[in-house]
Formats: sequence, structure tokens, C-alpha cells
Amino acid sequence: MMQEIEQLGPWFHNLHLPNGEQTAPNHRLGDFPAFKWRELEHAIPADLTGWEVLDIGCNAGFYSIELAKRGANVLGIDVDPHYLRQAAWAAKQFGLEDRIELKQMQVYDVARLDRKFDLIWYMGVLYHLRYPLLSLDILSQKLRKMMVFQTLSMPGTEVAEAPEDFDLNDRQRMLETGWPKMAFIEKKMAGDITNWWAPNHAAIEAMMRSCGLRVIQRPGHEVYLLELDEELQKQQQWNQSEYLSATGQDWTEAVKEKVGDKNQYMVSGDNGKQ
Repeated sequence: MMQEIEQLGPWFHNLHLPNGEQTAPNHRLGDFPAFKWRELEHAIPADLTGWEVLDIGCNAGFYSIELAKRGANVLGIDVDPHYLRQAAWAAKQFGLEDRIELKQMQVYDVARLDRKFDLIWYMGVLYHLRYPLLSLDILSQKLRKMMVFQTLSMPGTEVAEAPEDFDLNDRQRMLETGWPKMAFIEKKMAGDITNWWAPNHAAIEAMMRSCGLRVIQRPGHEVYLLELDEELQKQQQWNQSEYLSATGQDWTEAVKEKVGDKNQYMVSGDNGKQ
């Protein structure tokens, strides 16, 4: 067993295998991600029988395995075939290969999946993306019940009261503590060139609302439990034609609504001319 573990290494997930072996017992982060799971496992239904789950950036499959243990059917996706090989091997060790499907996919590819998921597991991915809000738009269209979300974030939990509208010259308010914002990481953070974004708490909540999702619990550090909110979905203002274009779908019919309302918008108030 140890020889197989070493051949499949290096491991980022320290899996506690049924025979007592561990895949990364000397992990620099400690017993990762088991300690993250302990923060939030109580917030997830103990019985997930019949639930369809999407695990984005599944890595070696720690979360996929834990959710499959609760009865879920899990689709684990990752861009790295090295991790997918580890996850496939690990699923067999636990006898869960029939409940865990693995695919090499980007989160953006989910837009073209003809299926929805009761639970979307979206931890440790958003801040590695060049197009983070697009990923949330895509996932909100594929969600039936709950999302577990985690991201690197800016310090602080303040939330400023955002107005329904404000004047073009009233931009000073965007510097207020608690205004939704994301810090852009141009170079590296912790030696990783794919660490691009660090939203603040207010931005996380605001982005989720704009996608029709509501935060219902914060079970751990930088971890959010969300559910679909029908009222928020009805209030969505994002551009459907832009979404379709960004996900490689036909947008020409959808753009008619946008351009049809353009003249009304341009004469209804300040249109941004300097």
C-alpha cells in the first residue's frame, strides 16, 4: 500500500485510508483537509441518499469520498490528471467507485453539462480563477439546493449598507470600510502565480446575492453555506447575452432584450457622460 501511495504522490490531500495508512501525514498544513471538514461537517445533512453532488477542484477526492459516504452520487472535477488518478485510486480503497464519477474539466465547462446538482462543493477554487464571477453565474444555474463555498479573502467582516443607486460622482463611498471589493494579486502570493483574487466578506455576500444565492450559515473560517433564493433570482440584473457568449452558447436572440431597453436607459438619467 505504501508503495502505491508513493507512486501516486505528491499528495495535497491527506487521506486517512481504511487500512490506517495516510497519504500525506507530514502535510505542511497539518491534517488537511480533515481539519476543514471538521469545521463544517455538522452543517451538511447526514443522509445525502439520492443527492447529486458536484465537487469542483476535487483534488485527491477527500470531500467527494466524505459526501459519497453519506450516500451522495458525486461528480468530482479537476483540471489536473495527477489529482484525478489519485482520486480514482482512493475511491476504490473506500469501495465508493460506483458513487464517485471523475472528469477532467474546468469549472466553466459546467455550463455545458445537461444536469443540475443538489449540492455544489466549491472550496479553494474561486481565487485561482481569472473570471471568478462567471464561475458563480454558471454554478447558480446548475444548483438545486445548497452550495458550500470557501475562498481566500481579505481581512475583516464589515458590511456597508449599499444604496440601490448612487451618483456617478459619489465614488468616494466605494472606499468605505465594508464596501464590496476584491483585491487583485498581480504577481504571487505564497509562491503561487494562480492566486489572483481576495474578495472581502461584503463582496462575497454581494456576489452571491447577485447570482441568486443567500448565505444561511458560516460554519468555519472563510466558509459559507448558501441556498438558492427565488426572490433574489427574480431580481437578477445580469446580462443573459453576455453569459451565453462567455460560455460559448448562442447569444444573438438574448441580446435583443438588452439593446431594446438601451434607449430607455440612456434617457432615464445620467448615462455616464463626462
